[in-house]
This record gives sequence, C-alpha cells and structure tokens, in this order.
Amino acid sequence: MVQRRANMRRIPESTIRRLPAYLRVLENQKETRTTSVALGERTGYSSEQVRKDLAYFGAFGTRGVGYDVSQLGHQIRHILGLDKNVKAVLVGAGHLGTALLRYTQSGVSDVQFAAVLDNSPQVVGSAIGSMVVEDIQHLESIVTERKIRLAVLTVPAEAAEKVAERLAEAGIGAILNFAPSPILTDQDRVLVQNLDLTLELQAMAYFVTEHDDLESPVS
Repeated sequence: MVQRRANMRRIPESTIRRLPAYLRVLENQKETRTTSVALGERTGYSSEQVRKDLAYFGAFGTRGVGYDVSQLGHQIRHILGLDKNVKAVLVGAGHLGTALLRYTQSGVSDVQFAAVLDNSPQVVGSAIGSMVVEDIQHLESIVTERKIRLAVLTVPAEAAEKVAERLAEAGIGAILNFAPSPILTDQDRVLVQNLDLTLELQAMAYFVTEHDDLESPVS
C-alpha cells in the first residue's frame, strides 16, 4: 500500500520502480552499448516498456545504435537522486533493522543510513557495525540537523503510526515501513511504502501450493 505524493503523479510509480532494475543491469554490464531489447531481456520487461519508461525523462538513445551504457546509467542515477547523497534514518534496531543496516554497511546500497534509533535502554548506546544506536526521543533534532530525508521503520505494529507522524512532522519525505501494520500520514508530501513480509510470504505460499489439492489424473 502506497500513499502517493501529489507531485509524483505525473510519472507512473511503476516506471520509477523499474528504473533501479535498469540501473543494476547497466552497472553490471561490460559492454559499452546496449539496447531496449537487451535491457528488457535482462530485467524481464518488454523492449517497448523500457523505451516508454525512459521516454518520460528524455531521449537517451539513438535509433539503430542503442544506448551508451555509462551515460544512461549516469542519467538514471541522476533521475533517482542517487547522486545527491540521500540520507536515511533507521527506526527500530531489532533483528530486521540490524540486518538491513549491516546490509547497507557492506557497500551495496546508494542510500546510506545517517542514524539508527530505538527506545530500548538495552539497545540505545550499542553499536551496529560503525553506527551507534541513539535514543528515539531525539528523532526530530537528528532528522533536522543531519538533513535526513528518508526513513525505514522496523518497529512493532503498535508504534508504527505514531513514529511515522513524528517523522513526517520532522521533514521526512518518504517512509519505507516494514512494521506489520499499514501506516498513513496526514501530510500529502510524504510517500509511504508499506511492506509486510508476513503478507508477502502468505501470498507466495499460494503459488507453491495451488495444485496440491487437485486430484490425481485417472489413468
């Protein structure tokens, strides 16, 4: 479930979500040129979809020649804002939050955490890799002073809504919510992406069990 910002409606959200897939292919490609057909094959999208997505942002390729891999990758990074040093705050230093933080610290993420917050006295002050967990009571000042614009929530369901409101009021522009409870904010400028891993797993179970109850064919 996503709460959209009004100024994002001009470009389909689905297009924005496909751009990182194109970027990953480009940054792992050894060839200097590529085509919409090749990008489509390596991402699972059609060549028409690739061309349509890129056309929202300008003309990057040459008919019959394709795209310059380095240039297109640079342009997509710019479109996504990955060249602007986007900072994030992680709220919730439990098992999931710790795993996410360690993953980004391994150098696999363009969005870097500038703070990790929790409300547990047993956790505050402890280190996760190179970062020290700070008290959530300082959320507003930390977000403001460190110019943090993105938040990741890995807090219990009952705390998610309140924390999200605090983040929105502090100036956060986007929230990725892993709490098992969808959240909304009263501020239209904030984009909220609710990602419930339990629901995702339950849905995936259908695809591996959908034929289990079918009777065996009669020979």
